[in-house]
Amino acid sequence: MSHDAQPHRSQTEIERKYDVDAEAQHPQLVGVGAVALQGEPERHDLVATYFDTADLALAQRKTAVRVRRGGHDAGWHVKLPAEEGRTELHWPLTDDDEPPAALREHLRELIGDEPLVPIARVTNQRDSVLLQDAAGFELAELTDDHVRSENLRSGGTQEWREWEVELLGGAPDTREARTALLDGIEEQLLAAGARPSASSSKLQRALGL
Repeated sequence: MSHDAQPHRSQTEIERKYDVDAEAQHPQLVGVGAVALQGEPERHDLVATYFDTADLALAQRKTAVRVRRGGHDAGWHVKLPAEEGRTELHWPLTDDDEPPAALREHLRELIGDEPLVPIARVTNQRDSVLLQDAAGFELAELTDDHVRSENLRSGGTQEWREWEVELLGGAPDTREARTALLDGIEEQLLAAGARPSASSSKLQRALGL
């Protein structure tokens, strides 16, 4: 089966991002319901190239396309706005940096036949730990990202550090409870020196949007 013929998979991404200084240390998150850190941080080196049209038609619609190498979710991703969080579509890696035809078809209503060109490259050294409840269900992933971005349109570069909390399959099954869980984690992250991120995504920051 060719890459283009392989079906994509979809998931809902609910996360919060925080800016942190170099010396910040993760809190242990004791007291956030039944949340506990599980195991030692796992490190991944991630490289993502983002694509858009020449006039950034996707970015203007809060949509992102990237190919990521490294980590558990290497492949092609499309991130779309959703009522809660974002909808993320995945396709397998291709042999080159050409978006799969099936991915382009998903974007046809937004960009028609406009070419997709590389607009930014983000390199990320990520340390991640799982947050579990007392029964061992994985509630969320807490990541510590050291990021370097390159704006492929202007040549500008940036470096920053951020923490990210993303809910996993064991998270509560109501929006109210999910929000309460994230609020409880956020309270301790802010107390440890974190600040709500000024940008909604790494791409927005890389492009200065």
